[in-house]
Amino acid sequence: MRRVLPPEHPSAFREPPPGPVVAFILRLGQALHQYGTPAHRLEDQLHQVSERFGVAARFFSTPTSIFASFGPPEALQTGLIRVEPGQMDLERLTLLDGLAHEVIQGKITPEQGAERVEFILRAPPRYGRAITLLCWMLAAGAAARLFGGGLREIGVAGLSSLAIGVLDQLTDRSPRAARVLEPVAAVLASALAVTAASVLGPLSVQVATLSGLIVLLPGLGLTVAINELASRHLISGASRLTAAALVFLQLIFGVALGQRLAEVLPLPPLAPPPAPLPFWTVGVSLVVVALAVNVLFRARPADIVWIVAAGALAFGGARLGARGLGAELGAFVGALLLGMASNALARVRNRPSVVTIVPGMMLLVPGSLGFRSLESLLARDVVAGVGTAFSMLLVAVAIAAGLLFANALVPSRRVL
Repeated sequence: MRRVLPPEHPSAFREPPPGPVVAFILRLGQALHQYGTPAHRLEDQLHQVSERFGVAARFFSTPTSIFASFGPPEALQTGLIRVEPGQMDLERLTLLDGLAHEVIQGKITPEQGAERVEFILRAPPRYGRAITLLCWMLAAGAAARLFGGGLREIGVAGLSSLAIGVLDQLTDRSPRAARVLEPVAAVLASALAVTAASVLGPLSVQVATLSGLIVLLPGLGLTVAINELASRHLISGASRLTAAALVFLQLIFGVALGQRLAEVLPLPPLAPPPAPLPFWTVGVSLVVVALAVNVLFRARPADIVWIVAAGALAFGGARLGARGLGAELGAFVGALLLGMASNALARVRNRPSVVTIVPGMMLLVPGSLGFRSLESLLARDVVAGVGTAFSMLLVAVAIAAGLLFANALVPSRRVL
């Protein structure tokens, strides 16, 4: 008796997809990747567009490439897009997300969508160089206060971060020079902190150096890597994890070179330590950090209030959670509250939740712990270094777990 085979999925017999649809999908994916979209969110967004047009498609994203295959398994058309990891741009991500939904809903054609993508990419940056440099300085100064520093640490951190911001803008158009930004910036921040301690008097060199490098610390990249690993995107997550570790090593190498100045500079004059700043300055610093992150991540001015509120919720939730669960697991509470509030807000405003999640995570990310861990290892303090490294990984896992729980409890309507 002849065996009857089950019917195949209808998409397996479809003809290769039309050119305009493929062109829009590929251009959208490249643009989303360029502005910092994680692998799992990027692939989900492209799958939504391909399903809308009945296109059999498969996507695979890494931090440096996108693979896209179209058509039935026996006649695949596969393309490779080589991309460089770009800087986070929340406004452009919002525009690209809205554009994808307009195409999915049939409001515009894929051809028009591809043209809109090019228009979004060609648009000038929202904020100029001057205000961006100001936010580099403000972010470092506010971070110094949150790390327990005084006026001297705030001033030194702000000055070194301003100089690093100038270097970042000078190397923006030179890929070769941009590859050495982290070690050069670490040498500069460390040298300025050591010199200031010798000239101005007692100050925490560690706080001043760490705060001056706050914008370059890859804590966000580390957390995104853990999140991708938890989402079963193993290659992309492992690649981001390796990249974050490399940045940490480059920063520590630069700090070690900068601190060699301590051997040739005179000892600081004896003076009483400065009086601690009042507690209300913590709240001011929190607002300043949120405003600076808004500019550095290129968010829209209309989102400033929501970003500040998200940052305060994440920071406050982590502090309260730390009282009952410990300093590391308190990050889980902060991430859970941040994710639930961001997803709920995204449902109400019909906007991507990433607009408030990413800036809020900046107050939770474990970049400072990783820096201190490697610094301890460099000083041959292996026990302290390994302990701090474990705390860093625990914080990163707690943040990723908090966001996963938040997505399960309060799902967002949008992929981003």
